[in-house]
Amino acid sequence: MVRKGSNSPELLVELDRERPRALRAQIEESIRESVRSGRLLAGSRLPSSRALATDLGVTRGVVVGAYEQLTAEGYLESRTGAGTVIADVAVEPTSREPSSRPRRVSFD
Repeated sequence: MVRKGSNSPELLVELDRERPRALRAQIEESIRESVRSGRLLAGSRLPSSRALATDLGVTRGVVVGAYEQLTAEGYLESRTGAGTVIADVAVEPTSREPSSRPRRVSFD
């Protein structure tokens, strides 16, 4: 099933409830791949966890967990009162290795 986050037309998350992989992991994978491919750009705002959970038909905790994991990996930044946005990371060619992580870019 493919669903869009209502506040972000470029966010496309595909969930397959028949896969053995957890829904949270599928959300993480989808957002991570969108950042790596450059489809989601630095500063792009993600839908609220409530809105995305509603759109995907999952509990808010599943989305919150995915957002927290991606924040810990450096893909997202959470700003109090401003929501969750794509972090400023260098996009490298897509790697199939799940352990690859983005690099932070500094223009100092």
